[in-house]
Amino acid sequence: MKQCLACSAVFPREQPGCPSCHAKPVLVDGFEAYAPELAREGGGFKESHFSELASLEEGHFWFEARNELIAWALEKYCADRESFLEIGCGTGFVLSGMARRFSFARLLGSEIFSQGLHFAAQRVPQASFIQMDARKIPFSEEFDVIGAFDVLEHIQEDEAVLRQIHQALKPKGMLLLTVPQHDWLWSPSDDYACHVRRYSARDCHAKLRAAGFHIVRSTSFVSLLLPLMMASRLKKRKQGGEFDVTDEFKLSPKLNSILYRVMKGEASLIKAGVDFAAGGSRFVIAQRIEKQ
Repeated sequence: MKQCLACSAVFPREQPGCPSCHAKPVLVDGFEAYAPELAREGGGFKESHFSELASLEEGHFWFEARNELIAWALEKYCADRESFLEIGCGTGFVLSGMARRFSFARLLGSEIFSQGLHFAAQRVPQASFIQMDARKIPFSEEFDVIGAFDVLEHIQEDEAVLRQIHQALKPKGMLLLTVPQHDWLWSPSDDYACHVRRYSARDCHAKLRAAGFHIVRSTSFVSLLLPLMMASRLKKRKQGGEFDVTDEFKLSPKLNSILYRVMKGEASLIKAGVDFAAGGSRFVIAQRIEKQ
């Protein structure tokens, strides 16, 4: 079901506009836009990053390993996965990976910046895309699974986003979430990426529970590579303002292959039931429960 952002009426998603107040989305750059005023200046990110990401994601060990972990979680924990919404889909890299592995009756990507949607639509032609503000999701009990992968850290009002995700999920629907972890890993890379925060497990879990979620599984990842990550962040701090943030993406094929194999080994341990306490990122699988 859709939920009108103007009057909160709930109505079938096939209807183009709200039957109560007649509000309906406008088109921005060819996409339905639910927050058109933010389509080119939504904050929390830079539009120029989309072209950089589009050229760097494919084949990079971190993006590839994260996609494989997400696909495994979808297979293991999300038996009902007919409908999937990705919030903050960026250039569509995650959606393209999921579309290759699974058949969805409905696959929807959302992004606050319309520019990112152009990359995503080219990458995943079988998906649909909308422009929206994650703080105001125009759906109610609509999706089996919602994914937000390295998105919440860009948004000041992360608790509001989690409440909106809860509303948009069907009863007992699943949330797959990844966020950067540990305040002590903060570096100029986080400033460049427009991060508001890095999470602790305790903070992440508390916010999820407050929004009405049950934690099904939670683990750090990028754990075996944490010493290398710490060294990289320390180097950036010492360099001050003069550094190339894309350096960590510009890896030799040999080094990229080695790091990917390490991440694959780590993923094998996670799949076997190992939950890592520390790591560059946290991966949480959570289920919507009804609030008391």
